[in-house]
Amino acid sequence: MSTFEATPAGQGKGDRNPRRRGVAPRWTLARRLLFGRPVGPVRDRVRRETGAAGERTGEFRTVGGAAGRGTFSATHKAYLRARRRRQAAVAATQVLLVVLVIVLWEVGARAGWLNPFIVSQPSRIWDQLVRMAAAGDLWVHLGATVWRTLAGFGLATALGILIASFLWWSPFWARVIDPYLVVLNSVPKISLGPVFIVWLGTNVRAVLAMAVAIAVVVTIVMLYTAFRDTDPNKILLLRSFGATRRQVFTKVVLPAAVPTLLAALKVNIGLAWVGTIMGEFLVSGTGLGYLVIYGGQVFNMTLVMSSIVLLLLVSTALYYLVDQIERRIAARRGAA
Repeated sequence: MSTFEATPAGQGKGDRNPRRRGVAPRWTLARRLLFGRPVGPVRDRVRRETGAAGERTGEFRTVGGAAGRGTFSATHKAYLRARRRRQAAVAATQVLLVVLVIVLWEVGARAGWLNPFIVSQPSRIWDQLVRMAAAGDLWVHLGATVWRTLAGFGLATALGILIASFLWWSPFWARVIDPYLVVLNSVPKISLGPVFIVWLGTNVRAVLAMAVAIAVVVTIVMLYTAFRDTDPNKILLLRSFGATRRQVFTKVVLPAAVPTLLAALKVNIGLAWVGTIMGEFLVSGTGLGYLVIYGGQVFNMTLVMSSIVLLLLVSTALYYLVDQIERRIAARRGAA
């Protein structure tokens, strides 16, 4: 009997009943070979052996007699407490550094060590933001920049996934387009600004085009590389079971590239943010990029620094939002 055709009963996913006899289906064996995860009685036996070994060594104590499920040992608890303390120390140090910079900045401007006309100061920045919020201008400019960034981010990600999938699907076109991707990735995207203005006009479409142009090439390169580097043995295994090219892509190639896709999302949100600000520098009459350019033209450095502070805060919030989405997806993949 061929190994790739059948496996003894009791070791497949559908053979959890010890009284069941026969042969497990071929897809069960393919799933085990692809993902290497113990299922059914095999998983239970591993848990029992792990729990028994832990009880013998004293490293793992169970509660209520359930093998492999219980409280942590004292050593493990001490390790977790030390780890939490290190994480808290890192977070506290990060916050203290920000507070120290703000305090030194304010003190230096008030004492005359720094020129407030050139570098402004935190108190002036706060007053500027309060006035803009009271007048309603803050929410107009902030909202315009955020929605343009998210729109450019979504367009660049979707377009990058589609093009990378097409390149994996057609090796011929992948070889044809590869040098063009390298050239486009090396071109400074700010040089495309006048082209977008002439083609699309001085409107939001030019801003979105700039954001997409900066982020899409990186997405294509990252995802296509991940598609191409998928384990060939897994692809060969599925093809030996008669899987179509679409099934190979959806069952093996795309799931294997999910970590790279999540990493590309974190990169893309920053690139789309940069592209949006660059587009607002050129053509927009609203947005944080417009405020930076306008403040520089009228020598209002407090307005410039206020806009930069908002850029830092919002970009950080967007990055951590994408990071939380990545963590949730990774946790679901690990629990699946």
